[in-house]
Amino acid sequence: MRLWVRDDERRPDPAPLRTNDRLAFMVGLAGWLVAGIITLGMLLLTDRVDSVGGLVTIAVGLVLGIAGLLVSARRRWPH
Repeated sequence: MRLWVRDDERRPDPAPLRTNDRLAFMVGLAGWLVAGIITLGMLLLTDRVDSVGGLVTIAVGLVLGIAGLLVSARRRWPH
């Protein structure tokens, strides 16, 4: 077994797959929205839930999802 393959023996890299990043971010954002609704519902029903930690986590997830959605949309625009 060789740990190093010379460049002339190496196979070419495969072409990158086309993915639908927008759909992935939209599904993730929908999940965070559902989590937010459930957390707010739990806050109304009981005081035994960590309201600050849960809401901050959901807010960070939503912000990162929106940022990812904007970045993936920007990458689709022609330069």
